[in-house]
Amino acid sequence: MMREDALNRVTECDVAVVGAGHAGCEAALAAARLGMETVMFTVSVDSIAMMPCNPNIGGTSKGHLVRELDALGGEMGKNIDKAFIQSRMLNESKGSAVHSLRAQADKREYTQRMREVLENTPHLVIKQAEAAKILVEDGVCCGIETVSGWKYLAKAVILCTGTYLKARCVYGEVSDPTGPNGLKAATHLSDSLRECGIELLRFKTGTPARIDGRTVDFSKMTEQKGDDELVPFSFTNRAEDIEKPQVSCWLTYTTEETHEIIRRNIDRSPLFSGAIKGTGPRYCPSIEDKVVKFPDKARHQLFIEPEGLYTNELYISGMSSSLPEDVQHAMIHTVPGLEHAEIVRNAYAIMYDCLDPRQLRPTLELKAIKGLYSAGQSNGSSGYEEAAAQGIVAGINAALAIRGEEPMILDRSEAYIGVLIDDLTTKENTEPYRMMTSRAEYRLLLRQDNADLRLTPVGRRVGLIDDARWAAFTAKRDAIEREIERVKGVTLGTSAPVQALLAEYGSTPLKSGITMEELIRRPELDYEKLQSVDPERPELPADVREQVNIEIKYEGYIRRQRQQVEHFKKLESRLIPDDIDYSDVGSLRIEAAQKLERFRPHSLGQASRIAGVSPADIAMLNVWLEQKKRETRS
Repeated sequence: MMREDALNRVTECDVAVVGAGHAGCEAALAAARLGMETVMFTVSVDSIAMMPCNPNIGGTSKGHLVRELDALGGEMGKNIDKAFIQSRMLNESKGSAVHSLRAQADKREYTQRMREVLENTPHLVIKQAEAAKILVEDGVCCGIETVSGWKYLAKAVILCTGTYLKARCVYGEVSDPTGPNGLKAATHLSDSLRECGIELLRFKTGTPARIDGRTVDFSKMTEQKGDDELVPFSFTNRAEDIEKPQVSCWLTYTTEETHEIIRRNIDRSPLFSGAIKGTGPRYCPSIEDKVVKFPDKARHQLFIEPEGLYTNELYISGMSSSLPEDVQHAMIHTVPGLEHAEIVRNAYAIMYDCLDPRQLRPTLELKAIKGLYSAGQSNGSSGYEEAAAQGIVAGINAALAIRGEEPMILDRSEAYIGVLIDDLTTKENTEPYRMMTSRAEYRLLLRQDNADLRLTPVGRRVGLIDDARWAAFTAKRDAIEREIERVKGVTLGTSAPVQALLAEYGSTPLKSGITMEELIRRPELDYEKLQSVDPERPELPADVREQVNIEIKYEGYIRRQRQQVEHFKKLESRLIPDDIDYSDVGSLRIEAAQKLERFRPHSLGQASRIAGVSPADIAMLNVWLEQKKRETRS
């Protein structure tokens, strides 16, 4: 139970979470579910889990994050399985390593369902209040103070402020000191963070206009339907559990007339006039950025996406902008199907303060302030999924620290979440960070389909996976292992049914017996296609069959990547003492010593990924660490 002293305006709790976006929700839920008395603060209770930009969850690489989050015991995957209105698996024509699930959301339902979960979670209290000050004593965070002067004394504080810190929304000549969707900005906390010695960056992001669906001519667009065979985000669901009618999205394009309007008015864009000072996301540029940077491109894709089942609002994906209102009207009306579209909400850019994430440990705790954590867009990342993934990590680690237990650190070989946090904490971020499959060097191992096999044991270990879910997981894992062993022992001969099946798929006929394992590895064949010549095959769920096929088909590649991971693990396991003085490390270059001193990496592996630190520097540091280890033993 939290303790409150109303007379002195003081409340005591275990964890205080500042912000109720996607990071804040996951952080608060993780901490509360681990038994911590948790308070979550938001500038508006109505904005809990709000989706201020795109109306979807998942997508390329982001779908991996959501499934990993679910495997750890998070909520986003379960929530979108309830609130989706269209579901599609992206990149199906490519290898399984880059398959990514993406779902359109009913924005209102997504928010309402997440709020319902939060409000009914034991140990969790929601407060509509703005945090104004971080309370720090002797380098230890001990709580927050709100604008009203009420103090919440906490054993850990998690900052999940999103894009609200000194936020300013801009389009054309309009510049309002507000957060997303016109909500109140958080105007006080930035100054408190700077007073604590925390370095802040100024970033920006943007969002497209929303239009009235009644004024759109869909006959001029290409319909984009959802998948017939659904794949849930949450491993706790099956396809039949989430079956529902789906809505369509629509594809259209900008025109040369669109581009000409933008070029004529580019001087009125605050992006180009200098009115916007923040750095924007390179991988999600505004439409004016696209036109300027790609002048030879005749058109750009635009996806028209519904914002929900109970609204006519449509989102113009691919057309974020900060151009003036009149220019937005003019350019939208040059797009096929949008000639008479009415704008419901203007596009805008938003500038905001965020932390330089290199000040964080891999646990997402500030290096300089014990007990203070940060997660989400306040760490300079972009996207709902990146935020939620950081949120659960911060929530778990705050709870584990309070318990006095070892932290949960996911490395690059274990999860996309590990790649995300490692990139944020070791690399210079000059723009909002976006997760991409190309950032994960071990992506063949880090597939979205096996996220539960990789991370559910981790979620169980920290305490977020209950007995029922653990029993279901172990049953699935055992079934996969049994079936792989069985398949390896099945030999097929040159019978007529076997030869006929091979001919059907254009596969070389057999001259002698062969194992089913070898046949599955043929490019044109797989586990499912061989079912008719495998009479002893047991009835298995689709997700088990999928794993059997992938593990057998790509066994050689997977084995080689696991060998690479073993080498990687050796560097990651060489921990660097917190009190190291890099000036004592002989033969270390000055630049390397300065970079290492500034970023204070926790391991040799993390040190190796810091820009300006060479392999020779790592070798020198490794030798020095070994010498110190021997000296300690003697």
